[in-house]
Amino acid sequence: MSAPQPALAPSPLAEERRALLARVVDGLDSASLWWLSGYTAGLAQGHAAPPLAVVPGGAAQAGQRLTVVYGSQTGNARRAAEALAHDAEAAGLTVRLVRADAYPQRELASERLLYVVISTQGEGDPPDDAIGLVEFINGKRAPKLPELKYAVLGLGDSSYADFCGIAKRLDERLTQLGGSRLFPAGLADLDIDTVATPWREQALGHARDLLKTAATPLATVTPLRLAPTGPAFSHDRPFSAELLLNQRISGRDFKGPRYGAYGSAGKDVRHLELSLEGSGLHYEPGDALGVRHRNPPALVDAVLGVLELDGATVVSEKNDSLPLREWLSTRRELTRLSRPFLATHAAQARADELNTLLSPAQNGELAHLLNTHQLVDVLRRWPAGWTAQELVAALRPLAPRLYSIASSRKRVGEEVHLTVDVLGYEAFGHAHGGAASGFLSALGEGDTAPVYIEPNDRFRVPADPSRDILMVGPGTGVAPFRAFVQERAETGARGRNWLFFGAQHFNRDFLYQAEWQDALRTGELHALDLAFSRDQAQKIYVQQRLRERGREVYDWLQNGAHFYVCGAIAMGKDVHAALQAIVVEHGGMDQDAAHDYLLNLQTEGRYSRDVY
Repeated sequence: MSAPQPALAPSPLAEERRALLARVVDGLDSASLWWLSGYTAGLAQGHAAPPLAVVPGGAAQAGQRLTVVYGSQTGNARRAAEALAHDAEAAGLTVRLVRADAYPQRELASERLLYVVISTQGEGDPPDDAIGLVEFINGKRAPKLPELKYAVLGLGDSSYADFCGIAKRLDERLTQLGGSRLFPAGLADLDIDTVATPWREQALGHARDLLKTAATPLATVTPLRLAPTGPAFSHDRPFSAELLLNQRISGRDFKGPRYGAYGSAGKDVRHLELSLEGSGLHYEPGDALGVRHRNPPALVDAVLGVLELDGATVVSEKNDSLPLREWLSTRRELTRLSRPFLATHAAQARADELNTLLSPAQNGELAHLLNTHQLVDVLRRWPAGWTAQELVAALRPLAPRLYSIASSRKRVGEEVHLTVDVLGYEAFGHAHGGAASGFLSALGEGDTAPVYIEPNDRFRVPADPSRDILMVGPGTGVAPFRAFVQERAETGARGRNWLFFGAQHFNRDFLYQAEWQDALRTGELHALDLAFSRDQAQKIYVQQRLRERGREVYDWLQNGAHFYVCGAIAMGKDVHAALQAIVVEHGGMDQDAAHDYLLNLQTEGRYSRDVY
């Protein structure tokens, strides 16, 4: 089932133009409607966009409406917020659905009923689209909110010590500002619906009670919904994409073992090409491909062996009855740990050491454990007895993995390309590997993978093709910038393209080297700065190359360029610090002014990050 589509605000078109448009679209099939929606979206580029909002019945006073604000990094919080807005709209309530960076901060003081749906990124950071709003609410300019009633739904990953940290702190801060919490914050792990569904039901009940005397009728003009009428492939119904190419593009002189059981001792980056023919799936540069993978068979065998369980044992859980091996292969997380599982396992194993790590004072040590141990490592280190039924109930559902798309449809047609770093390492005397990267790297030509498109509207090439762009993408973070350069070349964009790429070694890790050199020759790429950290005694990273070119970087920004970063969270923070230092040095600003300068760039959509 595809994500619910919120109704649009009342049409700004005159009646005769609405009637003409209705005649044009009447009878069009799904593919034609999607083409038309893309065509009109293209026409809209360069025009100011209306606020991202759902307001049935027109604008309503704050006391007569529900405002739902979301901050989302990977799309999960957006889907949860859209589902809530859809339910409230269906109940006849006046709803405003707003992405955090589009929310008018001055209106917070007048809100009466506010629901916040927000994810936490990494170790307690807000999603990029919510940075400004979170800073505003936590800052000195935040208004007192004595008339506000609110609730917060947090989405997170309990494999991080600061689980749902942003949601918890926002929930506390809104109370400090005088708001009345309607019910406790919902804190959802990767099995989002377990918490989000009852939270949404509770939120809807409160909204109906509070707005029952103020709810306004729906608009008399039914909004036009340009959506497919047939079945669509999505997050919940992935498409089986056929593999066209699986090519290793790193470690050409590497002599170690290739990906085997579920680990590899060498750097192994793959370029994958998958067919989307017949799927109806469309993507834009900046979007991600969701992959619903299987866990490595050797890892499943290792878990079964340590626990001395029979993989053929049938386990029934939530209306599904499957052999234990199938649960562990396709339905449960084996490479990512969670705090709830560790707590249950500590009780099963009667492990005092593990219980100590779970105490609030040991967050640093717990974070280290979560980052270095997989499930099988914990089972080996603290032995405990588990039944098949207990194990399935305690483990988290297997979450899909997202990969930045490395291609433009305008160049590759009905294909999607990925750049995948195959995780492989030795730890605790055993080989370890990444579940999704191992699954993808093992695919052969003709094999299929279940996939879907995860849009990322905040990570797009500029609507104005004359704008310059700076791209910072070390390692596989370069993937979306391959798509950006292809897209800009195919559309004839006049703006310049400047790429900063980094890796460990020039000879082994210069991803897409021939393509970048060819792009420089043809003028598709205008500047390329490289940082190979291990090719000399002193390590050099992309943030150092940025600072070396600081004057030019600042001049590009001052002349309207867009700045993009993709890669690991730690790298993103280092690049941000380097960029702020550049603004201080070359813009003559102090730290506070430079901070505001970059925040304004983010608000304007000229500084975008895709970090993970």
